[in-house]
Amino acid sequence: MLKSGVFFALVVSLSVTAQYTATYLPSNAPVHSEEGQSGTNQCGTGSNQTSECQNAYVNSVQDFCIWAPPEPGPGSEIGDTEQIEVAWCMQSGYGTRLIPDGTIKGAHVVVTPDYIQVTGVGNLTNLNIPQANDGGGELDPHGATGEGNPIGGLVFSSAFGQLEQIHEWTNFVSDSEFCFRACKPSATAPKMCQHIYDVMGCTWNMPGNYDEGVFENCVGDSAEPMGVYGSSTFYQGEPSTPAAHPIPSSSKCTTYSTISNGMGLAGGATSAPSASSATSGHSASITVGTSSITKDTISITVGDPPLPRSLKHRAAPSNVVSSVIILR
Repeated sequence: MLKSGVFFALVVSLSVTAQYTATYLPSNAPVHSEEGQSGTNQCGTGSNQTSECQNAYVNSVQDFCIWAPPEPGPGSEIGDTEQIEVAWCMQSGYGTRLIPDGTIKGAHVVVTPDYIQVTGVGNLTNLNIPQANDGGGELDPHGATGEGNPIGGLVFSSAFGQLEQIHEWTNFVSDSEFCFRACKPSATAPKMCQHIYDVMGCTWNMPGNYDEGVFENCVGDSAEPMGVYGSSTFYQGEPSTPAAHPIPSSSKCTTYSTISNGMGLAGGATSAPSASSATSGHSASITVGTSSITKDTISITVGDPPLPRSLKHRAAPSNVVSSVIILR
């Protein structure tokens, strides 16, 4: 982990000024989008528990993915497999692996003007993450070499309208906690999906709701950019770590008793429980989902319109206050 404030400042400057335009959709993605990619971006449809698909989606609490190792074992810690992670998803239809039913114990999605974010907890050892041995790690589209972690990993979302590629995103995952933020394509996206705080973990980078037993889609305000405190910027490795930003307000939440895709732990089907929902809010509505989803598409009513680094993280420093919001 580098501690040079000057170097970090340069990285921040480069990431904030970098501009992107959408490049791919799942329908026209190449077999490999980056050199050295272990998996594929031509994933087809359906699902497959041995899939090497490296396309992830963040659409709603019932329709999101997590990057995780392709194989189990003690050598599958996130920090050791970051370049080859594959997509594990809650919905079939993308050609990815499915997150087995019962894995996710709580998930919270919030759509803000700047990003969609999902935060939650679960038994993520079901996704080949070693238990206890792995405090977690961070995945992002930049990586230490300028390629993504995973290499060639693409992220898509329809949270802001039509399905589109998301160029700025960050995903932390451990054996029991996860968070994924996908930033709306804009000039502020690199700042809102900053990727240099890789050892700080979910609750510091993505303040939000991590409660177990709750599954919800919400509309909310955007958080303050990671590491930015007024006119000052904190750089990882400095002697004093500031508290996490406060959890932004959210409302107009649609809640569900559970989320399910019918996939059992051994790859067999399970009985999909019926989800109950309660909606509160005002007049305008937005639809969260993708054209490939024929069920579980949901409407939320809303009111007012490369730097070398260890991707392993343990618990955030003791003087850090943290929390996370989940987006689906």
